[in-house]
Amino acid sequence: MKITVLCAGKIKEKFYRDAIAEYAKRLSRFCTFAVIEVADENTPQAAGAAEEEAIRCTEGKRLLAHIRPDDYVTALAIGGKRWDSEAYSHHLSDLMLHGRSSVTFVIGGSLGLSEEVLSRADEKLSFSAFTFPHQLMRVILAEQIYRWFKIMNHEPYHK
Repeated sequence: MKITVLCAGKIKEKFYRDAIAEYAKRLSRFCTFAVIEVADENTPQAAGAAEEEAIRCTEGKRLLAHIRPDDYVTALAIGGKRWDSEAYSHHLSDLMLHGRSSVTFVIGGSLGLSEEVLSRADEKLSFSAFTFPHQLMRVILAEQIYRWFKIMNHEPYHK
């Protein structure tokens, strides 16, 4: 299975990059794991609703350019479905059993995802009602993907 984390913006902090690299290394025995970053847009302090929507659309087009028609797309969104780790692990396993070989998780920029990206998504996933920095969310997602595979393989980790 191929797992891609597709996100707007680059990670500047080395400790976040190191954490993601560690999970990528751990995941290599379970799947092909990749992180694809597209450029994010600068958001002016006093941006209005129309300007914010234009920024989401620009970032959305960049994100959509990396999504293939056969990708199963999971958009990270505050309003998405919440799962516990074991249930999502079973869900991911079911996707694999039903022939889904490529799953792409999409993390938007600071303003979130465009409607076009949300419409393309096969599902929307929420980790919490809290808002996390996008860089930290990548680490959390990488850790959860690793956890899901450990659960799938009946290996200790998730307790």
